[in-house]
Amino acid sequence: MGKGRILVVEDDLDISKMLRIYFDSQGYDVFVANRGHDALDTVRKKLPDVAILDINLPDIDGYEICRTLRTNVRTSQVPVIFLTQKDERSDKIHGLELGADDYITKPFDIEELKLRVQGAITRSKRAALTHPVTNLPAGELIEDQLKKVKDAKEPWTLLYFGIRNVNAFKEVAGPIAVNEVLVFLADIMRDVVEQHGTLNDFVGQASDNDFIVITAPSMGGEICRNVRERFDNQNQIFYPFSIREEGKVIYTDMDGTSQVSDFMKLAVGVVSSNDGPFSDIVQITEDAAEDRRRNTGCPE
Repeated sequence: MGKGRILVVEDDLDISKMLRIYFDSQGYDVFVANRGHDALDTVRKKLPDVAILDINLPDIDGYEICRTLRTNVRTSQVPVIFLTQKDERSDKIHGLELGADDYITKPFDIEELKLRVQGAITRSKRAALTHPVTNLPAGELIEDQLKKVKDAKEPWTLLYFGIRNVNAFKEVAGPIAVNEVLVFLADIMRDVVEQHGTLNDFVGQASDNDFIVITAPSMGGEICRNVRERFDNQNQIFYPFSIREEGKVIYTDMDGTSQVSDFMKLAVGVVSSNDGPFSDIVQITEDAAEDRRRNTGCPE
């Protein structure tokens, strides 16, 4: 695949041909459908990175196509750009209410459309690289950041946070409540870094229970202590009142065995540029995980 897949849904054959030729020359894979049902069939076979939809089509209109894309799990995140003769404000609002990402009225500037397509694909790919619950950078974004610090000349400190006893919490409060806790912790981390860090600091989420902060060594201790104190002192609000009153978590695990757990607390592992050189970024995360298992606490 080239720069991305574009689905053009347009019943004007001259316009659809022009768009196919133009975006094909720009390095995109372009699929054209002249009817709404054909467009939905194409989406099922070849998931596009962006869809350019005309509103007025011979069978179902672009609104219905957009609605169908948004209600299907597999296609719900496909960016949609409406391309239409209609320029009424109410038409635009209706399209945006259905989840469209952009709206261009004919006649249009092909260069402007190209930039909007590029922007839609870029935003979509970036969204795919963030954690779906907290919107913190994840996956490749974390790997890229680790590659930068591994070879950086400036000193750095990495804080590797994890939530202890979160499985016990999940048993008594449910998975939705766990998501609320993840958002709560992410907000704390953002807020603390804004207060005590710099614009160059990095906050990311490597997995559901692994959070990373990369900062300057002089700020690592302050950030670490503030994040831990705020989370450890405030997360009990997410527990049912009866458990807060009891002061401990009593639950039945998946094997039917009664268990007792403390409330959630943050564990942290610390690794810094002083611990290097590192052979690769895997060693950085492994060392941080090992330090977290030892639970040595925040840096001074």
